[in-house]
Amino acid sequence: MSRDSVPESQQAPATAVADTAQKDPSSVSAVDRFFKITERGSSVVTEVRGGVVTFFAMAYIILLNPIILGNIADHTGATLGMSRVAAVTAFAAGVLTIAFGVFARYPFGIAAGLGINTLVAVTFVTNEGLSWPEAMGLVVLDGIIIVALAVSGFRTAVFNAIPPSMKAALTVGIGMFIAMIGLVDGGLVRRIPDAAQTTVPVQLGIGGQIASWPTAVFVLGILICGALVVLRVPGGLFIGIVVNTIIALIVEAIVKAGPSMVDGKPSPTGWNLAVPTTPDGVGGLPDLSLIGKFDLFGAFINVGVIGATMLLFTLVLANFFDAMGTMTGLGKQAGLADENGVLPDMKRALVVEGFGAVVGGAVSGSSNTVYVDSAAGIADGARTGLANIVTGVLFLLAMFFTPLYEIVPIEAAAPVLVIVGAMMMAQIKDIDLNRFDIALPAFLTIVVMPFTYSIANGIGVGFITYAVMAMFSGRAKQVHPLMWVVALLFVVYFVADPIMNLLGA
Repeated sequence: MSRDSVPESQQAPATAVADTAQKDPSSVSAVDRFFKITERGSSVVTEVRGGVVTFFAMAYIILLNPIILGNIADHTGATLGMSRVAAVTAFAAGVLTIAFGVFARYPFGIAAGLGINTLVAVTFVTNEGLSWPEAMGLVVLDGIIIVALAVSGFRTAVFNAIPPSMKAALTVGIGMFIAMIGLVDGGLVRRIPDAAQTTVPVQLGIGGQIASWPTAVFVLGILICGALVVLRVPGGLFIGIVVNTIIALIVEAIVKAGPSMVDGKPSPTGWNLAVPTTPDGVGGLPDLSLIGKFDLFGAFINVGVIGATMLLFTLVLANFFDAMGTMTGLGKQAGLADENGVLPDMKRALVVEGFGAVVGGAVSGSSNTVYVDSAAGIADGARTGLANIVTGVLFLLAMFFTPLYEIVPIEAAAPVLVIVGAMMMAQIKDIDLNRFDIALPAFLTIVVMPFTYSIANGIGVGFITYAVMAMFSGRAKQVHPLMWVVALLFVVYFVADPIMNLLGA
């Protein structure tokens, strides 16, 4: 990937790169050589700062994962428990993020995937009637299959079969997805309740107005972070999160907006997750009793071999492409991918990431995967696995010091996601929009990701459309055979429920 294709805000200063080229290798520390810090035009300070930014961009998962998984009772009446899920969420994220930094040496944080945890909670446990250990057993099996596919080289082969235009579309789509997450987390984009009976599914703020203080803080945060990027302030996004948090603390102290849920009822003008207030304490020992509480083959007995196999197929396909698409986007954003959008040592990175599902299921925290929010740290300069070490250590510390990270509300960190989304839009210039057979699949990839809140959905729709358009444009023979295989697999993925109904599963 050429330097010119990376937004100016993400490029290392020319002087730094020149100094890097002239530096005597013998003067570089072992840590520098191991993580290739100087080689990638970075510095230890920049990596540490980027790792901190990535943590605060991802920290919401420690609050959100327990909300999704913690209170749902399975058919035995058992629940995982909010505090226990929070503990294992931070534990798995910390261990896996550090492991990815050490072995893959890229600044991509890993934590519980939001799409997968919802699938496990709603589809597996609530709808299919699996117990929590049975559901987590399927997640572990999913991880084992993903690791095997990565070790065999199949996952890398599929990645290499994706045409450059679609890789660029993945990057832009992920940027749009990141921005959408930020806009929703900040309260600027909200879902209109079904009772409104309107054809417009979302709205701006509350009734088309910025009518809450948390959202006002979010909007101000976008302007602050944007200005810092324009001014090319070193560590601008980190500074932006700090400034936004201070503003949030002051606003909450004055207006007392409170949480978004009060006594089980929604409070639209409240803070989305964490309320920015001074903590009463510094936490305590985490409850890690969920570790090892999984049943590897119980689902096959509960819902039958066919039913469990279809559920496992859904997990594998979602995990397989979700992480692949995310790494494509992050690699291109960081300028670490080659001209074909391929990361060096991609196979090793995919193998390490595959263990995210194994570990996540084994601790009952759901499948862990590479996080798109890592783009925040990359935008602030992170280029190596050292940033991951910092992020991972902060996740592990969060198990003991929960109130400290709860000081930072999502509205203070979410502006960074919008800024990063804008940066990743630069990749759209690599798509030939004058050719409709290329433009349509790229466009669908880009819009389906944010609108369905799923990277895998965007990849699937894009791949199927790409194959069909190639066939009608006379380019069918130019499409890699693996692209046809993947397109057919996604067709099955999108009609999995009707298939299961036909099979009586």
